[in-house]
Amino acid sequence: MSTNVLRTADGWWVVRDTRAVRIETKAVTTADLLADLAAVRETVREAAASGDTGTAVADLVALSPVTTPCRVVAQMVNYRSHARDSGFTGDIPPTFFRKASGSVSGPGEAIVRPSHVQFLDYEIELGLVMGAPLPVGTVVTEQDLPSYVAGLVVTNDVSARDVQLTKTQFYESKSYPTFTPTGPYLCLLEPEEFAHLLDLRLKLTVNGDLRQDRTLADMIVRPAQALTLLARFQTLDPGDLLLTGTPGGTALKAPPKAVEKVGALLPPALKWKAFFRSQARNPHYLRDGDLITAAIATPDGRIALGEQRTTVTDAQ
Repeated sequence: MSTNVLRTADGWWVVRDTRAVRIETKAVTTADLLADLAAVRETVREAAASGDTGTAVADLVALSPVTTPCRVVAQMVNYRSHARDSGFTGDIPPTFFRKASGSVSGPGEAIVRPSHVQFLDYEIELGLVMGAPLPVGTVVTEQDLPSYVAGLVVTNDVSARDVQLTKTQFYESKSYPTFTPTGPYLCLLEPEEFAHLLDLRLKLTVNGDLRQDRTLADMIVRPAQALTLLARFQTLDPGDLLLTGTPGGTALKAPPKAVEKVGALLPPALKWKAFFRSQARNPHYLRDGDLITAAIATPDGRIALGEQRTTVTDAQ
């Protein structure tokens, strides 16, 4: 059975329903903890044998279970529903981009919208946390995926769309501090549980309004293939994080084809002015005070990564 691990300023905890038991480990980083899984297993065993209920999870302040600095890599347009929303047709080439690890924040921290950003968007994504080195040239199969991936986390690939679109790049638009809320739990999987990945359902709401709701079956490039493609040029190490794409339902959507064709005839400055004028009427972009909840789990609860609750606040 999977094991959920929570990190606080005081250390690492094994979560059992609504309670958490402290792990006796000297681990400071995620990589340290993954090298000391014996301590995690011992905590689980002792808590079950002794009936130790530990501390209420509600009394703990969860930090990101992925410590930084680390590599943070993300997949672009990796769900069919998102591809449709984005106006893509035909085959979509697998594409990766990097995010600054300084963007990683806790599952309850506020998302801070920079003062120059008007169109702030959300993207719930399943995060893969590496448990072993992935050298360049590695080929990962479905069968040996558990040899490389230690666990899963809920992530939100927050995006400044006006920066992303006008500068035609991703690094800045997705790398501001607090733009990668992560957690609450690092869900450590048993090898046989990887067979249930496609059952995982991603759900994101804004102020209670359901915006994103898809399973991994909607994925275009699945985790084993993604790691193989990434390993053509990128090394990963234990504790590194791969965001695997977002389903449809984000605030940003491609304009109708007729509008897109007209826009292509305009000078760039006029095109973007017209586009953002239309986007200003879109009520789905994030605003100060919005509450985002994001959760990933299988329907039967066999694998449940917990729920993020983050608010949006404008930079002072």
